[in-house]
Amino acid sequence: MQLELLEQLRVANPVILNESNFVTVQDVANGLNALGASPIMSKEINETAEMVKMANAVQINLGTMTQTELAHMQKMGQLAEQQQKPIVLDPVAVGAVNYRLEAAEQLLKEFQVNIIRGNAGEIAALGNFNWQAKGIDAGSGTGDLDEITKQVAQKYHCVVITSGAVDTISDGQQVAHVYNGSPLFQAHVGSGDMLSSIVAAFAAVCDNLFEAAETATLVFAATGELLVNQQPDLGPGTFGIKLIDALAKVQVPDLVKIAKFD
Repeated sequence: MQLELLEQLRVANPVILNESNFVTVQDVANGLNALGASPIMSKEINETAEMVKMANAVQINLGTMTQTELAHMQKMGQLAEQQQKPIVLDPVAVGAVNYRLEAAEQLLKEFQVNIIRGNAGEIAALGNFNWQAKGIDAGSGTGDLDEITKQVAQKYHCVVITSGAVDTISDGQQVAHVYNGSPLFQAHVGSGDMLSSIVAAFAAVCDNLFEAAETATLVFAATGELLVNQQPDLGPGTFGIKLIDALAKVQVPDLVKIAKFD
């Protein structure tokens, strides 16, 4: 685990281009900015070439996609691949809506995604595993999440993060786990989207995408856990607001003290 990547990220201040959904775009922008990256958002295909050129990494979120946005995502992904910039895909609700699953699978054919981050229901759907997803929530299933994550990583030749009470990360060979976190991450809509964009920020400063993915996951989860330990009366709303502050303040020695991973 390379927690010092957090310090490198803050020095580099990478520009992260986001095709975010309208529900959580403010959380995504504020989370990136607080941590030390430079967020930029786009919904306009006519500016895609300039946007990708200035970006250090790209994050694509399917949360509220339209046909127009799908074309934008396709162009954004293809240009980023051509320019060898890391691409993170957040396949929101593909486990619950077939149209979204088909859209995600089409995007995954059109350009090489480097990291996929989703919940168990979303990742299981991409691997055609049996799982009972529920809207944007993970739902329930009995499959082995280590094996599901590993096989989806092999299928799409990328790193996969399966978020949950325990986060599972695989590049198709290695499997890592992050045990930090808080139930408030599940209660606050937007937490997963924030993590996807933060993963892109770490990928922008680390060539080893497996290391970038597991470090980003741990930094985000452990920061939330530190916050709740210090302020145990937080609810989902105040957690979301104070998490932004915590991301701005957290330091590597703080994380080292509570990091739980293997």
